Amino acid sequence: PKEPSGSPSTASIKIKKEVANAFVKRQKRFSQYTEFYKAPMERMHERCESYPPCDYLSNQIGFPMAYNHFFG
Repeated sequence: PKEPSGSPSTASIKIKKEVANAFVKRQKRFSQYTEFYKAPMERMHERCESYPPCDYLSNQIGFPMAYNHFFG
């Protein structure tokens, strides 16, 4: 059934269960992978941010110098 605007109604749009499940599984796998893997620079930023002296110094002199001062 079509609505007066000419587009099909949402009730008439159907996809097979297997297609829907495959799509949902692909999205889930992808999001788990991105949450598991972090770039090395991102891990360094998180390490510095979780240590207050490094976080404070990074605001003053920049992240690379602050990280090298405390962890390098």
